[in-house]
Amino acid sequence: MSFIHWRADRRSIQALLPEGLTVDLFDGTAWVALVPFRMTRVRPAGLPAVPWVSTFPETNVRTYVRDRSDGTGVWFSSLDIPRASGVALARSLFRIPYMWASMTLHRNGDRVSYRSRRRWPRPRGAGCDIEVVRGGPAERSELLDFLTNRWRAYTTDRAGAIVYAPVAHEPWRLYEATATRLVEDLLPSAGINGLDGPLVHFSPGVTARVGMLRSV
Repeated sequence: MSFIHWRADRRSIQALLPEGLTVDLFDGTAWVALVPFRMTRVRPAGLPAVPWVSTFPETNVRTYVRDRSDGTGVWFSSLDIPRASGVALARSLFRIPYMWASMTLHRNGDRVSYRSRRRWPRPRGAGCDIEVVRGGPAERSELLDFLTNRWRAYTTDRAGAIVYAPVAHEPWRLYEATATRLVEDLLPSAGINGLDGPLVHFSPGVTARVGMLRSV
């Protein structure tokens, strides 16, 4: 997993959020992220993983939010995956903005490349071509905790009310990283523009558990 973060204008990001969520700020600044990674052994609790189906790349565009009860978490503008069936299920049952894309992920030592090109829905062809080189261990900081330790993933139900899925995992092992190639239009496709240079980190991953949707 790579975390590629940018500072963003709070008013611009707030305009993209549904009623009931506000931008969560660090030192008065909103943050947005492009997060490419590989999911492995994805499965419902109590069931085995299925070869090919349960392992796939994903790239999401996200920001950080607060709800009316002062809970904090992640709001996804888009989640691109190469599984059309998973996209259809997530969009129909949970109103989560999954997108169908052709995707590849390759790792060669400390160098990881991610490529994605959206197939459906529009804008078709939106995607990324990214190469990240891992450096040494990252020093823990309040900002890194703010950007990576998030325990709720928000969406809306069929009536438009804010709901969330609780998320649990062990602490991230984070490394400094450099984006040696960063070509993308997933953020502009989500309405996010005018960003300065990114803050980049890499992680070998965590084992995550995602719960059922709950009302705020």
